[in-house]
Amino acid sequence: MTDTLTSVSLAAADSDPEAFAEEIGGSFERYGFAIIADHGISADLIARAEEKAKAFFALPEDVKRGYHIAGGGGARGYTPFGIETAKGATAYDLKEFWHVGRELPEGHRFSDVMAPNVWPEEVQSFRDTFLELFAAFDKAGLRILAAIARHLGLAPNFFEDTVREGNSVLRLLHYPPVPGDGPNVRAGAHEDINTITLLLGAEEAGLQLLDRDGQWLPVSPKEGELVVNIGDMLQRLTNNVLKSTSHRVVNPPPERRGHSRYSMPFFLHFRPDFLIETLPSCVSEDRPNHYPDPITAHDFLLQRLREIKLA
Repeated sequence: MTDTLTSVSLAAADSDPEAFAEEIGGSFERYGFAIIADHGISADLIARAEEKAKAFFALPEDVKRGYHIAGGGGARGYTPFGIETAKGATAYDLKEFWHVGRELPEGHRFSDVMAPNVWPEEVQSFRDTFLELFAAFDKAGLRILAAIARHLGLAPNFFEDTVREGNSVLRLLHYPPVPGDGPNVRAGAHEDINTITLLLGAEEAGLQLLDRDGQWLPVSPKEGELVVNIGDMLQRLTNNVLKSTSHRVVNPPPERRGHSRYSMPFFLHFRPDFLIETLPSCVSEDRPNHYPDPITAHDFLLQRLREIKLA
């Protein structure tokens, strides 16, 4: 591995899956992050999604707040500016967002823990666009998980059942213009709760990861590339073989403070009843089990949502 975060092509997963797994796995072990090109999510779909997201966030504040679900933990619909706060922080993040979850048929076994989606009536084709994007993220995520499984010495399809009907969330993010200096930042230093995160829209500078030497490194994908990072659930499953790396979105320099920043992360989750139990292959004399007590993905999610003030 080089000492910089460079992009890898997901197309290589088809032509040489073992080499791709080694390359992306090395990036995850080194940084907890990877940048992925040729991921299969079409540029047209990305452009349409960005247009719909910007249209929603441009709506009047009272209209947006009409889609805020009180007591819902931000799981679906709109979460207003100034609510989410990084774990351990006191200053809230400078962002607002919308959540789209998995569509479940009536009476589904996970209906009690996975809320139905809500959809803004004011933005045409919002529902169709983001269900299409959700499905595209789901597909790309499975391909990446197959490579991770190979890297860990597991069967390529190991993760398929663990994330089938998973409680994944597509987040549409808007970071408004920053008025000036202060304690609040666009996104305070944090780790993600879920299995892996796939992020579109990080071309605008600001995303940084905390390297193992304590330095903050910029994450700078080319236009249309995915940024993918390991979440806490996968870190726990792999006994820290794959690390969930702290990252943040810093405020822009003065010349960019008048500009909004938009991005679309997809938080890929295990299914709610999946028991996160350390993989035996990730335990050794040199690496004792750091997580001896198994926990379901749903219970782990609730625990973490309370810590970031969304529940």
